[in-house]
Amino acid sequence: MSTTTLQTRKDALATARLHERADTPLAPGQVRVRIENFALTSNNITYGAFGDAMNYWQFFPTAEEGWGVIPVWGFASVVQSLHPGVAVGERLYGYFPMADQAVLQPDRLRPESFSDASPHRAELPRVYNLYNRCSADPIYSADTEDIQALLRPLFTTSWLIDDFLAESDFFGADTLILSSASSKTAYGTAFQLAQRPGVQVIGLTSPGNKAFCESLGCYHRVLGYEELEQIAADAACVYVDFAGNADLRRAIHTRFANLRYSSSIGGTHVEQLGGAKDLPGPRATLFFAPAQGLKRTKEWGLEAFQDKLRHGWDSFIAKVTDPAAPWLLPQQHRGPQAVQSAYAQVLGGRGDPRAGHILSLYPASRS
Repeated sequence: MSTTTLQTRKDALATARLHERADTPLAPGQVRVRIENFALTSNNITYGAFGDAMNYWQFFPTAEEGWGVIPVWGFASVVQSLHPGVAVGERLYGYFPMADQAVLQPDRLRPESFSDASPHRAELPRVYNLYNRCSADPIYSADTEDIQALLRPLFTTSWLIDDFLAESDFFGADTLILSSASSKTAYGTAFQLAQRPGVQVIGLTSPGNKAFCESLGCYHRVLGYEELEQIAADAACVYVDFAGNADLRRAIHTRFANLRYSSSIGGTHVEQLGGAKDLPGPRATLFFAPAQGLKRTKEWGLEAFQDKLRHGWDSFIAKVTDPAAPWLLPQQHRGPQAVQSAYAQVLGGRGDPRAGHILSLYPASRS
């Protein structure tokens, strides 16, 4: 037996290859899972863009220098188990490599989850090492797996951004500017922020995605990147950067003398990622969702945190999947070549923002 993985050059994300290696026998306490479907979004491109700085390459290391595996969120089934607490056939949701299978070392077993205790992941953020056991996961629904894979991790980030900004009283601002407004994390954030009284949410996007963003109804205004002058220069504002576009960041810091806070979330425009040095106004600060999640879990308790998040998720998904006007339509890409092609498409930022890419290295006949 062998494992097929999509690997990318760490310093050149456009260079990708399908790599096959022979499986090694399981050690006691390990399980082997078949990764049956996973989502690919601009969020995953961010994992690659910040792979060294944020240790994303360390989750699924390769044996060859310079090559890495971008992590993805999806669903897998246990096909082999040498752990007494995890049964063959059990279905899992969590953080996986872009591969057809993976080996996990379950630890901290609970009815609804376990953690991967593989030694190389010991110092990495626990949220990425947690695997939900679908049979006891309150959010799981078999008929919405695609939507969960596409939006669950992104909405969690969106929900935590909203929580952080509200906790900070929006830094005294009444205008919130979100770049890459058509991205799933951005419009999830806008959905939450739109429920907050006293703040205006403005989405920035490319001309081709403007109509889509306006159709969502969660932005008070949608502007093209070239239309910044339509926002008053003296507006008390917060910039939430989902694009990672250094030129846009500088333009915003330069135009808005009353910029109260600047937060960097991701790198949708990977080719334009740049530093944030020597900018006018406040320092551009990276938002790390797991830190805010850990803070709230300690303050509220795990059960209360999960209840609040689940309430937000239920409201969001009801809107996203409304049959009359769905925000997101999953598209299937099955087989190694289809996965490689979809990766190139998402990396290039091409395609319909209403499309959600669900991938599997298994051909349709083997699903």
